Amino acid sequence: MGRHSLPDSSEPDGAGARPGVRRRTVVLATALVLALAAGAVVVLRSELLPFGKPCGGDSVRLDVVASPDIAPALDDVADQARHDEARTDGKCLDVKVTARSGAEVADSLAQRPAHSEFQVWIPDSTLWADRVDAASGTPLTTSETIAASPLALGAVPTLAEKLGWPKKTYGWAAMAKAADDGTLPLGVADPARSATGLLALSRIDAAYRKEGTDSDADTAQSRTADAAKVLHRHLADDDEKLAATLPRGASEAETAAPHRNQAVLLSEQAAFAHNRAASGPGLELFYPQDGTAQLDYPYTLVDENQLDADKSRAASRFMTLLATPKGQQVLRAHGFRAGHGRADEKVTRAAGGRAPQPYTQDAASLPSAEEIQALLGVWTVTVENARLTTVVDASSSMALAVPGSGGRSRMSLARDALLRALATFTPDDEIGLWKFATLLDGDRDYLELSPTARLGGRDSGSAGHRDGLASALRALTPVPGGGTGLYDTTLAAYREARSSYAEGKFNAVVVVTDGADDDAHSIGLDGLLEQMKKLTDPGRPIPLIALALGPEADKSALDRMVAPTGGSAHEVQDPSQIDEVIQQAIVAAGSTEPS
Repeated sequence: MGRHSLPDSSEPDGAGARPGVRRRTVVLATALVLALAAGAVVVLRSELLPFGKPCGGDSVRLDVVASPDIAPALDDVADQARHDEARTDGKCLDVKVTARSGAEVADSLAQRPAHSEFQVWIPDSTLWADRVDAASGTPLTTSETIAASPLALGAVPTLAEKLGWPKKTYGWAAMAKAADDGTLPLGVADPARSATGLLALSRIDAAYRKEGTDSDADTAQSRTADAAKVLHRHLADDDEKLAATLPRGASEAETAAPHRNQAVLLSEQAAFAHNRAASGPGLELFYPQDGTAQLDYPYTLVDENQLDADKSRAASRFMTLLATPKGQQVLRAHGFRAGHGRADEKVTRAAGGRAPQPYTQDAASLPSAEEIQALLGVWTVTVENARLTTVVDASSSMALAVPGSGGRSRMSLARDALLRALATFTPDDEIGLWKFATLLDGDRDYLELSPTARLGGRDSGSAGHRDGLASALRALTPVPGGGTGLYDTTLAAYREARSSYAEGKFNAVVVVTDGADDDAHSIGLDGLLEQMKKLTDPGRPIPLIALALGPEADKSALDRMVAPTGGSAHEVQDPSQIDEVIQQAIVAAGSTEPS
């Protein structure tokens, strides 16, 4: 394919640590063991075999599960080992490689006890092993990385030329902006199931945070949420399906087809594989100028303490074969860099990279487990549909004028902000409305004005739910003489949300209040907290989001109320900003665990 030729040689591979990469703390102990058998020593980092007789006797079976992109290369090394009659402790080495995505394996291993059918796991990113660790799942022991591949923006030649390839470079924030304004319709794999997609989102988030200051953390988070919405426009379930969205040839029917992506975020190795298989012009790669992320392929033992000596030595032997010059040559032939991540000129050119694109720069460190959790929260609440029950204070103090608003009341400004928020939700989102004040409905302090239902559905009769909800919002007025029945109302709304929980959606209760509870007959704060703790279920999270309007609101009580649910409380000095605060609170709630 011309310049996208296959590399046949490369620089020698060093054994130094890859710069800028966070290492996991445990080192593969068996990789350092000198296995003694019948007086013979297996030298782990050489190609010497302890026995000279041909394979044909006993063998050791090693089951390896690996990311689909690297599995073919591992198969080649395993086949070569059989051809070369490689041995481990005098027995033939028989390696079987199974391709499975990192997300699938991580979900399985996070459940403990988990019966594992394999002894070695090679995911495309340490992120997956970290996920298992965070869940206290199956014990894992991870060594150095055996290969690496940086992320880049791959574009078909016509679009790459318009974007200024190869001289023009882009940062992550600039890519997100170009995708938002339509200049760059950008395909990406689902961050919830793809390390590539998640790492790309993390670099966009890091770019936004670097542009701002500590005081702009909420703004940066909102910008990340906006970027998530943009990425969701051209989302593929996984990396394999993302690659399938690229044009299959140079014909206009392919390059202009609306279901084909002209640009995608992918690994250098994925671009290499695409260019090698493409019948027409391959991808050109833009490497982010502000630091790329990198897939790191850690060699990981699964529940090492349960392995017998033969399996443990076989795992060490196979890792050794991958690290030899011959093993590394096989990995390069499949488009991977060595484990230290140093650029390989022939691999990069075959993938579509060219100077002055910054393909030789060090990769950024992996995000922490806490940062990943936060990002997944942002992604989940941004792209999944929501189910929100909104509970609005209708006590008499909501009629007070807000300074600087031209005489408008707290209720008036809050009402308009909630109507703006309503306009941002989709037909599949479920939104409901309650109001509360003391003794509002007989002995009850609360009243449901509109059920929590699909905005695209219909209420009783023929009215659409969105229109009915909007009418209910416009009709909100303070109750003369009404007090703040906060605690009983919150408990009732939370019980209702719990009983009608919607799987696959972001469920939450949003309470807007301008005062402290003053219902002398209410359950009280301690009683409310006791009940909320009983109602919360980590497997079915329903964060409580509380918005405190004005100086009379009891922010300290709200902080205690939301804590058991993983929600948050926010002071809102200007009720007209309620819609913005709700969006930020929803994003934050998606990344917070109940306490």
